[in-house]
Amino acid sequence: MRPFLLLATRSDDALAEAEYQAFRAFAGLEPTELMRIRLEREPMPQFDLDDFSGVFVGGSPFNASDPRESKSDVQLRVEAEMSALLDRVVASDFPFFGACYGVGTLGVHEGGVVDRTYGEPAGAIEVTVTDAGARDPLFGELPRSFHAWVGHKEAVSRLPPGAVLLAAGDACPVQAFRLRSNLYATQFHPELTADDIVERVRAYRYEGYFDPDRLDDTERAIRSAPPVTAPSALLRMFAERYAR
Repeated sequence: MRPFLLLATRSDDALAEAEYQAFRAFAGLEPTELMRIRLEREPMPQFDLDDFSGVFVGGSPFNASDPRESKSDVQLRVEAEMSALLDRVVASDFPFFGACYGVGTLGVHEGGVVDRTYGEPAGAIEVTVTDAGARDPLFGELPRSFHAWVGHKEAVSRLPPGAVLLAAGDACPVQAFRLRSNLYATQFHPELTADDIVERVRAYRYEGYFDPDRLDDTERAIRSAPPVTAPSALLRMFAERYAR
């Protein structure tokens, strides 16, 4: 089997490793079947998409909607490299699954609006699969309503032209969309467990996602949230559908 590719941008080694292992485990892939590039460390190398089965994009501390003058040189490089890659991915309708940061990169690239209108604090929310989502090969296998982990400053406030809304939430209307046949993006994190998101909120306590003085309250809310079990199935189904 040709491996899948995970594009990562987390500089914290522990979080980066946990993200890789989560994508690999929930997608049902062996270590040789999921290659990772840490873009915060090195420029994206040249590669042939035909050497891979599909592309995953994980979460990120980067925000597409931040003013350009506030972005680091690394973030600007990553955004330029992701845009160039998406030129190829979209043109060929190459299998793509972006979680959280993937919504921003794919949404902006294809003409959607990503801003801070619909940010959500870290925790579990209820997600509803739309009628179009119920007909989708991946989202159609999920319950029509399920809980998922979120935590983001920005989100899609206007879908890109031609995008299909697959899942919605009350506080953030765009929770997942598809472009063409094979390009998926979720605002929620299908790769996270409760332990993972607790680790994230501790690491990003002072990054503006929530009041840092309320860390203990945030952790308690996460621990007492309803079970989050359905979203991870998306990674497995994506890997099974596109493995070649």
